[in-house]
Formats: sequence, structure tokens, C-alpha cells
Amino acid sequence: MSLLELYDASLLGRANQPALECAKADGALLSLQFADLETRSNRLGRLLTDRGLRSGDRLAFCLSNRVEVIDLWLACVKLGVIVVPINVMYKTREISHICADASPRAVVTTTDRAGDFPSGVELWDVDTVTALAQSLPGDRCAVQSRADSPAALIYTSGTTGVAKGAILTHGNFAANALSLLTAWQITPSDRYLAALPLFHVHGLANGVHCWLASGCHMRLVERFEASRAVQWFEEYRPTLFFGVPTMYVRLLEVPVERARAIGAQTRLFVSGSAPLPASVLEQFADAFGHTILERYGMTETLMNVSNPLIGERRPGTVGRALPMVSVEIRDAHHRAVATDCVGELWVRGPNVCSGYWQREEATAAAFVDGWFGTGDIGVMSPDGYITLQGRRSDLIISGGFNIYPREIEELLTSFAGVHEAAVAGQPDPVRGEVPVAYLVCEATTDFAAIETQLRQELASFKVPRAYVRVDALPRTALGKVQKHLLPSRET
Repeated sequence: MSLLELYDASLLGRANQPALECAKADGALLSLQFADLETRSNRLGRLLTDRGLRSGDRLAFCLSNRVEVIDLWLACVKLGVIVVPINVMYKTREISHICADASPRAVVTTTDRAGDFPSGVELWDVDTVTALAQSLPGDRCAVQSRADSPAALIYTSGTTGVAKGAILTHGNFAANALSLLTAWQITPSDRYLAALPLFHVHGLANGVHCWLASGCHMRLVERFEASRAVQWFEEYRPTLFFGVPTMYVRLLEVPVERARAIGAQTRLFVSGSAPLPASVLEQFADAFGHTILERYGMTETLMNVSNPLIGERRPGTVGRALPMVSVEIRDAHHRAVATDCVGELWVRGPNVCSGYWQREEATAAAFVDGWFGTGDIGVMSPDGYITLQGRRSDLIISGGFNIYPREIEELLTSFAGVHEAAVAGQPDPVRGEVPVAYLVCEATTDFAAIETQLRQELASFKVPRAYVRVDALPRTALGKVQKHLLPSRET
């Protein structure tokens, strides 16, 4: 199945139904039907064709959330053009790497971003492109794509090294959407509040594709703003909200009576892209009357695992394998381990990317007999629930003992006054490395009291050797902690 075949149930089958609303530059609300999206993307597709773009070419965009991103995505899917989203938070060095690696024909962006791009990269102003496309014919021009045709190059966040472009196909996006529609029972009657950035797979592969595949209604906002979130929920009355842990932390600031009213109208809150502290899940359930559904995915595989819509949403876990996805926990020799044993998560299914762009060695290293090694460490319970314990690269080996930071971080965030915690390894002349805790916490937080409690609940080698108070943890745009940017314990 090509993505266009999946979309056509909405673009053509629901042509006259309301599809999308978003704020225009003047603040007025723009409302579009699915037929409008079909016509807008057809016109843009003709402009891209006139500018020489053909199937297999790459076209990048560096844009915050706006309807033109939807137009661009649909036009490229129709033409077989490979989309390269660029994080709007990236600076020249990061952007230069993506442009050099992907070699896009052009980058669609805004005029104020021109200085962030290296010389030689062709830039197209999004407003100019949109204006020119409006005068072109609105009938469809499309090429035939297959399930294995590349649809996008999504670059990894580069938290530990150089970002690599995951080749995501039409089939990857389609399988992911159909899996989530089934698992989360998303229907045309749903209303989705889209606050996640569309340059990321969470917002694009999950949000946009669940919307287009189901034919539900979407309210698109430029970015999540805690100060405006209550207004969005109360005015739009969504039934679906996909977020990251930092969003849910901010939503805990909503007064209880308004939180309860929001919870009464919203049927599903989903969290991903970073670990959700158990304390946040519990506080949110108390305030909103909802247990957040935590799930697990990654750029290269889209969604792998989810807590159930109906059934136990087990705190601290990311749930069980989604439809069409196989998951195994393996040891260092690629052998499956018993339940409740620690190992690396390996996945297989139609959701998994076909490899890394122009990185044959990295592709070969990531795949074994059709299985993809995620680099994430975890355990599987006898009934299939998976608990993540951190990245393989985050593993701390201290005096020969393995330490998984997630376990310590969960305990740290359970203490009063500790808002966020990250545990990372620091070099040690005797033990090789030791765990160090970085805490976003109140000024009155008593580190000695915390250590006393940790020593009662953890093996001695797991107890942090130092505690560093920080104003904020360095994070990616989707909230993933960048541990390589944490300061040394001496600072």
C-alpha cells in the first residue's frame, strides 16, 4: 500500500467533511475540509514539478507547525519526493550536516532562517511558494509509489553522535498508522489537538497519520504553550492529545476543577518520546481523572510498544508489543533472554525503517536476520509488559557492576522537591566510572536525606557519588535528555 491509497479514504472519501483548523498569521481561525487539502497539495505538487522535482528527489523543510507543512507532505507523497524534516531548533552546524548528507534539491523555510543555512543550499520561502501555487490547477498529478518506496529521511536526534537519516517508507508510515488506529480505536468522530512538532516522528508519523487515516478532525497549533493549553482544551474540546512528559508536567499546573473538566471531555492522553516519571502519571490521574497511556517508539521504527487502551496501564512500563510488531529482549550475543531478565530490545515488523541513508555499515550493524537492535535496555514481564531501563550507551559499569540510570532516576523524582533527574556516568580512577545525579530541584532540597533514603532502597554501587543541582536538563525538542551535555560533577 502506498500512503496516498491510505489518505484517499479521507481526501476523497470524506471530501466535504471538516478536516483541520489552525490559526492564521492575523490570529483568525482557518478551517479546511479534506477537499481543500486535496486541492492545496495538488497545486503545490504542480509547482514542485515545474521546479524540476521528480520521484526520488529530496525536499527539506525547516518550519514550525503550520498548514503549509501538511500541504508540503501531501504534495511530496503524491509525487514520490522524499521529505527531509529539519528541527527548527537546530543551528548552522546541525543543519549543515543534514543538508550535506541528504543533498535536498531545496529547503522550504522562512526568510528569517536564511542565515542558519550554509552557502550553496537552495532556499525557498514558504510564503512565496504558497502564493505561487495558488494560481496553478488543482487537479491531481501523482506517481505510483509502493510500500517500499522511501517517503522521508528522518534524522536521529544525535544525542550521542552524528545524526543519521532513517529511511522511512510509505509502508512504514501506513503500517504504523493502521496499528495505532487499531490499538487506540481512533475513529472519524475523534478530535485531535496537535501540539507536537511536525518535524518529528511523534507529531508526523503518529499525529498526522492517525488524523489522515481515520478522517477525524485536527486542531493544529504552532507549538505547545502551557499558558494557552487550558484555553485550547476548553474551546476545542479534543478527545485525543499526544504529548511528551514535559507537557504533562506543565499540565499539572492546571487548577484541579478545570483539570477535571478537561479530563471529562478527553478520552485519551498519550505520552512518549521520553520516559514518563511514575510520579507524573499518578499526579495526572489524580488531577484529570485519566491514566496517561505511555508507549515506546523511535525514529527508526516508529511505534513498537504501547500500554493498552482497554486493560491495565502499568506504571513504569511502556506496555506490550503493538499489532504487527515483534519484540524480543536479547543478550550481547543476540540470544533471547528469559522473562524478567535484562537485555536489549530488538524489534521486527513493517514499521521498521529500511536502513540509514548512505550508511551501509551503520545499517548492517543495526540489523541481524531482519531484526533491528534498538539500543534500549529493558526487561519483559511474563505477561509481555516491557520496562525500559535506559539506553545501551547510557549503561554505567562501575567496578564490574551494571547500573541502569532509569531505575535511579525514577527513585529520585519520587522525592519531594525534585522535579527532574538525570543520572550519568562520570570517570573514576578506581571503579572506572560512577553514577552522578543531576537534579532540577528546590533550593532547600536535602541531598544528604536523599542519599540516606537511596541507600535503603538501592545496592550501594548504584547510589550516586555526587549530586549536581542544575536549572534545567539539556533536552532535544521532544524532551529527550542529552546526557553528553550535562556538566561535570566539579562544576
